[in-house]
Amino acid sequence: MTAMTDSPTDSPIGKPADNPAGKPADNPAGKPAPEGRALSLAIGDRRRGRPEPSLDDPVFHISDLDVWYGDHQAVRDVTMTMGRRQITAMIGPSGCGKSTVIRCLNRMNDLIPGARVTGKVSYHGENLYDAEVDPIEVRRRIGMVFQKPNPFPKSVYDNIAYGPRVNGMKGNLDDLVEEALTSAALWDEVKDKLKSSALALSGGQQQRLCIARAIAVRPEVILMDEPCSALDPIATARIEDLMAELAADFTIVIVTHNMQQAARISDYTAFFTADVDTEGVRHGRLVEYDTTEKIFENPADRRTEDYITGRFG
Repeated sequence: MTAMTDSPTDSPIGKPADNPAGKPADNPAGKPAPEGRALSLAIGDRRRGRPEPSLDDPVFHISDLDVWYGDHQAVRDVTMTMGRRQITAMIGPSGCGKSTVIRCLNRMNDLIPGARVTGKVSYHGENLYDAEVDPIEVRRRIGMVFQKPNPFPKSVYDNIAYGPRVNGMKGNLDDLVEEALTSAALWDEVKDKLKSSALALSGGQQQRLCIARAIAVRPEVILMDEPCSALDPIATARIEDLMAELAADFTIVIVTHNMQQAARISDYTAFFTADVDTEGVRHGRLVEYDTTEKIFENPADRRTEDYITGRFG
């Protein structure tokens, strides 16, 4: 297999003409949401000073995505586009396919026995699932931070230096470590502990270390699968502030069960739910995808409003 194109931004994805945000055209519930505010939240609190949401410069386009685990179809018919240097939040009840979809963006589902992906996931116009695409290179360009902090049982320094060493990156490693830790708002807290075990850090510090480790290999995209679910409110606020800062340089996709978090930090929000077929089997489905302001203040689908106002989920 060959590596991906060296300069992905030279071949941008074309925005779909009819449905740029990937919003499903139908409303199976048959109940349009009423006009007016759906949920009173501090929408965009951490978006201040950032450009207006836009899909004019797409990074990902997902088209007709289906994901199977063995004989079970976990996700059905997802289509959506994600813009460069935007924060896209995926929300919805447990079991609706959010984590499955985000793992498709850097082929992490390849590592799950029996997983199968159909449809198309394009990154700057290149299908990530083409046979000649190297999944290792995909994961270098599209990094991931998981729900539970998972630092290596090494020093703080070696956690950050590991990726650049493995990838054969050139340059001063000390400078690279400092740059990554500074970008993750952690340098001042650990600069005197670089040779100490990363496992001695607090949970919030460990999660920022994992973000710094992802940044160190210089990806374009950072995927975050519930990165704050195991953290206290203070540590969560630090991570949210960090995401807002990182959006100036990175495209971020986040899965979260915290609707207030999605409202505060994201540019676009995708609401997923689980449909039950005639045999009683649940399948994840994208219900609505739009700007975060539209989703939280005037959603187009009654199911979106019911979820964000706590009527179900």
